[in-house]
Order: sequence, then structure tokens, then C-alpha cells
Amino acid sequence: MEITVCGPADVALLDEHIGSQGVGSFHARRFARQERGEGTYLVAWLEGLPVGHVEMRWTGCDAAAVRAARPGCPEINGLGVWPEELRSRGIGTALIHAAEELAAERGITTVGIGVAKDNPRAAALYARLGYEPLIDYYDRWSYETDDGRLRDCVDACTFFVKELL
Repeated sequence: MEITVCGPADVALLDEHIGSQGVGSFHARRFARQERGEGTYLVAWLEGLPVGHVEMRWTGCDAAAVRAARPGCPEINGLGVWPEELRSRGIGTALIHAAEELAAERGITTVGIGVAKDNPRAAALYARLGYEPLIDYYDRWSYETDDGRLRDCVDACTFFVKELL
């Protein structure tokens, strides 16, 4: 497995192999943030195909409660491994470590990651990797459905933080 920073040509491969929800490309939006310097989008590759991704959002979590609790804390966001049968094989852990290394290279000493309350498996992974719960919050986002309607989503989440050594 190899982890690289997402390049322009990678977006189409990500869309093809790890689809997006709704209209427009989830991956293109993350790549656009990277181009603006707001994040770094990492992709895990296995045998030439994308099998995972994570974004290090230098601008931090969008939730005001998290920003107030830990100002200036960058967020590891949108961790995903696909297809499902590749989960629990270290790909997600490797992506998190790669994001942490990027932060350490910038002299950042604390990073965070949010997890939905209904995802105890991910929360257990983050705890094993040294992340500790900081605050509960609601993650809110929206996307356009294929029929043109805007769908608003809200997840009850916990924001975890880790002090990097």
C-alpha cells in the first residue's frame, strides 16, 4: 500500500472507485480545499487503485462548539476505506498516521478527529491510537440529491484530540 497527496488526475479515479453521495464530487471538493491551502487530501493506493482517503483540514472542524473548545486545532476528516472487505487491515490507521506526520512537519502539536456516536468501531480505533474525547457536538452538512433537492444532514458526534509527540 502507498499513501500519496491527491493530485488532479486522482479525483476521477476516486469518483470511479470510491463514489460520492449526491450530485458533484466529494473528492473534487476536498481537492479544491487542498488547492486553496485549507487542507491536504491523502489517498491510499493498493495495486494501482484508490482504497482509502482522509483529509487533514488545516482550518479545523466546522462546528463552532469544537472550535471554541480547542481553537486552532486541525481536523483529520473524512476517513474512509473502500471496499468494506479491506477494513480492519491497517489502511485507516496508516492514513491517520500519515495525516499526523503532516501536522508534525508543520510544528502542530495537537490534532483532532470527529466520530459519529453511532460508529463505536471508529471511536475504538481512535482511542487505540491515543485520541481522547474532548467534546460532543453536531456535525451538519448538506448535499444535492440526484433529483436536485438539497438534503440537510446532522450527526451527533464526539471530537477526539491527540497530543503529538
